[in-house]
Order: sequence, then C-alpha cells, then structure tokens
Amino acid sequence: MSQAATLVIDGCAVATVDAAGTEYRRGHVVVHGNRIGAVGPGDAPEVDAPRIDGRGCLLTPGLVDTHNHLYQWITRGLAADESLFDWLTALYPIWAGIDEESVRIAATGALAALARTGCSTTADHHYLFPRDGGDLLGAEIAAAATVGLRFHPCRGAMDLGASAGGLPPDSVVESLDAILAASADAIARWHDPSFDAMVRIALAPCSPFSVTADLLRESAALARAEGVRLHTHLAETMDEQDYCAATHGCTPAQYLERLDWIGADVWYAHAVHLDDAAIATIARTGTGVAHCPTSNGRLGAGIARVPDLLAAGVAVGLGVDGAASNEAGSMIEEPRNALLYSRVANGPRAMTVRTALELATMGGARVLGRAAEIGSLEPGKLADLALWRMDTPAHAGIDDPVTALILGSPPPLAALIVNGREVVRDGKVRTVDEEAVGRAVARAQTALIAKAR
Repeated sequence: MSQAATLVIDGCAVATVDAAGTEYRRGHVVVHGNRIGAVGPGDAPEVDAPRIDGRGCLLTPGLVDTHNHLYQWITRGLAADESLFDWLTALYPIWAGIDEESVRIAATGALAALARTGCSTTADHHYLFPRDGGDLLGAEIAAAATVGLRFHPCRGAMDLGASAGGLPPDSVVESLDAILAASADAIARWHDPSFDAMVRIALAPCSPFSVTADLLRESAALARAEGVRLHTHLAETMDEQDYCAATHGCTPAQYLERLDWIGADVWYAHAVHLDDAAIATIARTGTGVAHCPTSNGRLGAGIARVPDLLAAGVAVGLGVDGAASNEAGSMIEEPRNALLYSRVANGPRAMTVRTALELATMGGARVLGRAAEIGSLEPGKLADLALWRMDTPAHAGIDDPVTALILGSPPPLAALIVNGREVVRDGKVRTVDEEAVGRAVARAQTALIAKAR
C-alpha cells in the first residue's frame, strides 16, 4: 500500500484466522489508515508510526457479534427464571415505554460492554417501535458512532399483535404500510454498501409468532430490491415449534422457506430446533446462522446443532443477544460457551478452541456478508484488531494463547482497534465515560420500570 503506516503492533502472538489458520508465536501487524498493511512473524519493520508493545499479548481479529438487542441493556435482571414466551410476556409492557433517549443510553451501555470484550462489529435487531417513541434506530446508530464500533442495525418490526393471534401486545405493533415505509427510509438514510462501511442496514421482521406472512414477503421483496440483507429469529424454542405447527401446519424453518426467506442474503438468530432436512436446506441455500449460546442457556431454549451446521457447510457466527437474556453482554464469553455447549451435547471433540475463535470472527463476517472485509488479519482487510492481555496471573501457565483466550478467564484488552481507530486501551473504553454511562443506564432503567407501573 502506498499510504504511510499509521500504527504498528508487535511482539505479540498472532492468530490471523485466515483460511490456512496461520499463527505466529511472536509476530506483528502494520496498519495503514483503516486497512491492514502487513501481518507476519517476528519484529515489525522500522517505520515512523505509533507502536503498541504487544509482548505478553495475543492479537486476533476484532470479534463479530451477529445478533443483539441493544435497547435491552436497561432491562437487565428481570424475569430471571422464565422461559422465552413467559419472559417476553413479562417484559413487553416495560419495553413499550422505550423512547429515543432511553434507547440511546441503553445502546451506549451495551456497545461499551461489547467494545471492552473485544467486539469490533455488531449487528443489532431492533424490532420494537412504540408510538411517539421518536427516532429509535437513529438513536442507536448515533450511539455506535460515539462508541466507535462497526454497526449493522436491523430495522425490525412486529405487525401481529395479541388480538390477531400473535404474542406481543397490540400497543407495540405497527401497521404493514408503516413498517415498509420506515424500512425504505432507513435504507435511504443510513445504508452504506462501501467496502469500509461503518453502518449497513438489514431488514428484520421479528419472529414467526409476531409478524404476518405479508410482512415477511414484502420485507424480503424490499430488501432484495435495495440490496440489503434479511434477518429474523427462527426455531429458538419448542414453544415456537408448537406455535408454527398449530398456526401454519409446519416447522418454523419450513414456514420461512415457503415465504422465500432463505438464501445467501438471509441469516437466522438461534436456529436451535432444526431437523436434518432444515439443516440441509439452510446449507444448500447459503443461509447463515447467529448462534447465541449464553442467551439460549439463560432462557433454557436448548443447544443448537452447531457441529452439524458446520459439517454441512453453513456459515455460523456468534451473537450476544439482548442483555435482558444475557446480562453480561460480553462477546468474549460467547466462543467459550459455544464450545462448552457443543461438547456437552456431542462429546469432547465436537468443537476445538480454534473453531470457537473462528465462529467469533470469520464466522460472523461470513454471516454478515463481509468475509472480504473483516474477520481475519490479512493485508488489505479493514483494521479491526483485538489485542488480549495473556500475561495475567489468571493465564500464567497456559502455553497455548488461543486455548488461554477461549477456555481461560476472559482476559483484559490491551487494545481494541476499529477501522484503524483506538476504541479500547488498557482495559478502558476511550470513547465514552463508562462510569457516567453506567449511572445513566441505572436512571433509565428506574424510569422505564416506573413508567410501566
């Protein structure tokens, strides 16, 4: 690259997560602006650029979160012992009170937590738009710009209220026409198809039990006309399985296939309860899956068949999911839990530590359609880098740094670089005042709960 080097990280172990699985016990990365200029073993070349001493650290690609609900950061700790449908029923009346300011506060808190745990790119599925709530999607896009993460906001929606046989209360659903107009507006205002885009829009009707078939069809037609991706929840719980059997006479996966909600431009969240035929169809069509192990465990939803999905060739990434079903909001915990759950269900060789790291990086990049841009450390790719401190007492004596990262205690970040910009340094988010954000989050939760009473 002709551009001068702008950052050098050297002296660290490097896990590139490239197609060959290239790793260096001691290596370096050179950044040119927002691109990776060089990756290799040993010392970095002598260049006139700021340097980060990576001794005692492991450098990986920034982690990619493929499913979240940022607004839920201000409703953590509620309905702690409920199943999905009972949890939703308890929380919908509270969520009905969200507005532009509360979403901005919640998103800032959740995004800061993601940054502190190594996440450089996140997709958010925002499906709740109360009347008179304001510009909720704009609020979270502004929060992502402030924190500094690469962002894929998904304009979600619900149009099937309780009076029409859906699960959500009528007060939080929108009309089909309003949803389609807002979806088109979101694409026009914010979607950036360029290589180094910081914001890309997807369309994301919420779930088979909260939207109509018309909304699914029309959203798919709009997304494909505009060249954006499609996202929804699918096959998360047996309750959903039973709902689709009673309402549509088929499984959730069969229902979405009937509506052409399948293909390389689609990714599903959860996909826990899939039969062999569904896995084969998802693989054949190039549909992606966002695996959310921590949330699935919190809600007792089940264990996704991730080894089978991977063996079939499905693109699988990881998702934190909303903080109301994953209070930690920690991206680095997801690959560990994905590995543990897979081994619990399928035995000790079901998933390796390097497969778990790949799910959290390149897997997520594939799911979001950005495998050429992010997810691995290769020259020409975007400079989204996570430098993990592996020389702590908690990690001493674990020789393999990837094993230490995935199976050991979540390590502190020495640095998180997103698009060539420093977002975290020495364990602290540099772009926002986390203590002030925490106080604002606590106030927002108190006000939201009071509003629901």
